[in-house]
Amino acid sequence: MNISYNWLKEYIDTTLTPDQLADALTSIGLETGSVEEVESIRGGLRGLVIGKVLTCTEHPDSDHLHVTTVDLGDGQATQIVCGAPNVAAGQTVVVATVGTTLYDGDKEFKIKKSKIRGVESFGMICAEDEIGVGTSHDGIIVIDRDVKPGTPAAEYFGLSSDYVLEVDLTPNRIDAASHFGVARDLAAWSAQHATALELHRPDVDSFRVDRPDGAISVEVLNYDACPRYSGVTIRGIKVTESPAWLKDRLSAIGLRPINTVVDITNYILHAIGQPLHCFDLAKIDGGKVVVRNCPEGTPFTTLDGIEHKLSENDLMICSATKPMCIAGVFGGLDSGVTEATTDIFIESAYFNPTRQRAGKACRPTHPSATNAAPTPTSPSTPSSSQPSWYSSSPEVRYAVSRSTYTPPP
Repeated sequence: MNISYNWLKEYIDTTLTPDQLADALTSIGLETGSVEEVESIRGGLRGLVIGKVLTCTEHPDSDHLHVTTVDLGDGQATQIVCGAPNVAAGQTVVVATVGTTLYDGDKEFKIKKSKIRGVESFGMICAEDEIGVGTSHDGIIVIDRDVKPGTPAAEYFGLSSDYVLEVDLTPNRIDAASHFGVARDLAAWSAQHATALELHRPDVDSFRVDRPDGAISVEVLNYDACPRYSGVTIRGIKVTESPAWLKDRLSAIGLRPINTVVDITNYILHAIGQPLHCFDLAKIDGGKVVVRNCPEGTPFTTLDGIEHKLSENDLMICSATKPMCIAGVFGGLDSGVTEATTDIFIESAYFNPTRQRAGKACRPTHPSATNAAPTPTSPSTPSSSQPSWYSSSPEVRYAVSRSTYTPPP
């Protein structure tokens, strides 16, 4: 399990270095095998500076190149040949100086003094995708505010390094399989070995139900297999690229950002250890979720396009008419979120691990939620022997309607 040093410090105030933190965690049974520095942008934008375009003229031997002079903060006018159509005098830009290494996936290339169509060039004025701060290649980056020439690009973009601790968990410590779980153990350690560190629980005070009448109806027909099931409904969303802070958090621990919906479920899983699953609200027939078992041999197609024959022991999340998801294991092809989705239902549930394993004994385990779901992972999560009903899950801050199943007396 990968733990981000910067992310961990959101939950606990610690001045321990990453290496000291690794030693502390290992001493209490959370064996930390390695500590590695991670850059949110490969290369850390080293060698890139902010520049001011002083002059811009057409290249004498090209109909699309321009010859510019740029102030890089060193008291000189540096000549750079630029092919971007939007370059102009007076712009504030990002420049890769001679000797800088730029990266494109696994490829890298070094900026050298060169001659382009007979004109010397001493650097490169950069586009977003060329330095990893975005995906646009429509033209060079033009900064719309006054920034002092020579300012390191890393400073301007607020780039910082992170450290990732590789924690080897034993199967009985699923409660520590999250950043908050590790922070909780670290707080206990600090109380015995140094000044007690304050533990910051995730704040959900800003949650408001905007539409009390908009909740999905929930019915649990196999209460033994699912002691707790709750969820939130969000309407009017746009499935798009996640904000930089979220992508940075996931990238630091080795996860590839996908989109806002997928990324926030992964964020909650690795933040507090609670698996979530998102359904397209429009695909929940009858506006109802039913947690039940299906007849032996019922066909079900999972997200990967493979059709399974269900066992009568498989716990399923169903709509009013059909199964939508193998509970805590794998989502269905016909209920998942797509780019066209505008309304979603987010599931947050506790599934009995014994019942869950019995259901998936006849097929390979999907490598996501099932490894995290078997045991409660937060103090507010009900245990299998103490099924309380609560609504304090951190994901509720995004909700407009909330659903919770309460068993009949």
